[in-house]
Amino acid sequence: MHPPLPNPQEHFLDRPELPAGVTRFWLVRHAIVEETARQTMYGTLDVPLCPQHLTRQQPAYQALARRLPRRAAWLSSPLQRARKTGLTIQKAGAFSAPLEIDPAFVEQSIGEWNGTPHETFHSLLRKPAPPFWSIAADERPPGGESMQDVRLRIGQALEEYARKRPGQDMVVLSHGGAIRMTLAHCLDIPVETALRFCIQNLSLSIIEHIAGHWRVVTINELPDFQEPA
Repeated sequence: MHPPLPNPQEHFLDRPELPAGVTRFWLVRHAIVEETARQTMYGTLDVPLCPQHLTRQQPAYQALARRLPRRAAWLSSPLQRARKTGLTIQKAGAFSAPLEIDPAFVEQSIGEWNGTPHETFHSLLRKPAPPFWSIAADERPPGGESMQDVRLRIGQALEEYARKRPGQDMVVLSHGGAIRMTLAHCLDIPVETALRFCIQNLSLSIIEHIAGHWRVVTINELPDFQEPA
């Protein structure tokens, strides 16, 4: 039996504020990692954030803190770049919610290929890479996972949280590939199509689960990186 369709009038967004009482995920991609790691395919390596960018981009953290809901659960990938991003936003906005760690929101594991320099990574591939991602959707690195695997992992987690925490706001600190696969699940589109989304560092994407259906509110919304006048 199919879930009931939502009432379009009831859920039509006709004002800037998003209504309370909706199962909503606020997906934030982590900030920029340190320079040495950026020269490699760091995948699920636990690399730190770039300290220079962390200092320089404080206005963006403050803008995110103003944008995110005050009464929300906070979930994070276990990798420190996601956790540190979340804790920095929380400090900027004086949030007190605990940061819950969930491996379901981690980046694609590229297994034995972790740490490979960008210039030699292509030589490891068995299939052509798509235009805007480094690995074909169905290629599984040795000891790693394909993006199709990531979509399945993320989708199962989203459905479970939607079931267990209906009507709640949830802030999720995650990664570019994982957020793309979140969108693939919500929009029910092929992995290859979702890999065309641009998900920048510190960007915000918002999805909702209403009456058994997924809706996308915004994708890759960037905070204000400038100091307020």
